[in-house]
This record gives sequence, C-alpha cells and structure tokens, in this order.
Amino acid sequence: RDTYWAKLDYWSIDMPPGTGDIALTVSQVIPLTGAVVVCTPQQVALLDAVKAIAMFRKVKIPILGMVENMSGFICPDNGIRYDIFGHGGARDKAEELEVPFLGEVPLNMQLRQNSDTGDLGTALQDPICATAIDKIVRSLLRGINQRAAAAPTGAPLPVL
Repeated sequence: RDTYWAKLDYWSIDMPPGTGDIALTVSQVIPLTGAVVVCTPQQVALLDAVKAIAMFRKVKIPILGMVENMSGFICPDNGIRYDIFGHGGARDKAEELEVPFLGEVPLNMQLRQNSDTGDLGTALQDPICATAIDKIVRSLLRGINQRAAAAPTGAPLPVL
C-alpha cells in the first residue's frame, strides 16, 4: 500500500491454487482488474479451477480467462504429441462456465526448468512454447484492453 506503482502497465500475481486465505486476502485487499485461472486438463484439477472461478465471482473480480497448462507433450525427437494429462478439459470447462479460453501451454522440460530458475527467456526460444505463450498473452491483453476501453477514466491499474 505504500508503493507508488504508476509506471507499471500490468502487474501479475501468481497465487497458489485453490481458494484459501492467500487468494481471498489478495482478492479483497488489492483492486484487481481480473483473474486468469490456470489448470491442467485433469478432472481433479478442474474442480479446483471451478472453485477459484466461483470465489472470484463471489468477490466480484472478473475472470479474464482460463489457460490449460501441461496440455500435451510434444516429443522433441519425433514431433508426436502425447496427451499425458488429457487434453481439452480447461477449454471445455471454460466454455461451460462462460469464461474466455486463452490457450494451452504444452508440457515442456525447458519451460519447466527455466520457470524454476525465473529465466523464461531461454524457454521462450522454443518455438512451441513461444507460440503458445504469445497466443495466450495476446488474447489476455486484447481482453484487458477491451475492458479498459469500456471502463470509465480513472479505472484502477490492471492487476492480474
């Protein structure tokens, strides 16, 4: 609350899955533009995503979209896709809940390793990951910009 954030265009907060104290507190304390719900395509993960969407709706935070993470593995040796955790669960759930579906990120070892170290630049050199993430970010920003254009002037800083 004591920091001046005026030079930021977007601020993204990665919260743990679920609807626990952290998610609820952040949702109530920070004026969020909206939430992006990320989950794997498995039914058990989708249960948590549905709970998160219900919580955000209850506290009146718009759902900007849903992303399917670990959506297939594309073998670097032969280019064959393997749906280890299933495929399309998040897309189907987003459609059912009337939430924009932003895209899917494949299971990728380089992306996983670089995410752990905070160095996404290297992982984004992989054309499969770069294309997937670029599509998601463009869809997300398009939705945010459409909301901002429709909002009255002086709306709060976009926080994701």
